[in-house]
Amino acid sequence: MTDHLKTILTGQFEAALCMLKECIEKCPPEHWETKIANDTFRQVAYHTLFYVDFYLSPSEAAFVWRDCHARGGNERTSTEACAGLSQEETLAYLADCRQKLQQTLAAETAESLQGESGFSWLPFTRAEAHLYNIRHVQHHTGQLSASLRKVVKSTESWWVRRGWR
Repeated sequence: MTDHLKTILTGQFEAALCMLKECIEKCPPEHWETKIANDTFRQVAYHTLFYVDFYLSPSEAAFVWRDCHARGGNERTSTEACAGLSQEETLAYLADCRQKLQQTLAAETAESLQGESGFSWLPFTRAEAHLYNIRHVQHHTGQLSASLRKVVKSTESWWVRRGWR
């Protein structure tokens, strides 16, 4: 059952990240700094990836600071706008997050998935924390996608059912 659950989580998480990747790739350069709610397209994309990275860590203490965080900012402790990442840097960060996803889920066991999330403010199991993380990606991907549909006229479906395409 654990392998089946890990396959499902990997497939759905990769689909969510793939949809986010398509939004980032399709964002015209002139739209990268356009406001979406209170933040820019760039900031929403970075925020989403920061938390993917963060919640894939076993705990807050185990989170590893990356070079890109210096430019993108610490989403946990600062609300100040940072220089931010370019589209290319954001796509590279997404690729790093995808790799971390694959490694993290491959290493999960029945015990770890049933154990605590690793984050005191997420009072549920590690398995549910992964679903929570996927929902967070989809929430912000929906924001980015809705914003893009106003500027990118396309009939192409951006929906990804499962896995990476």
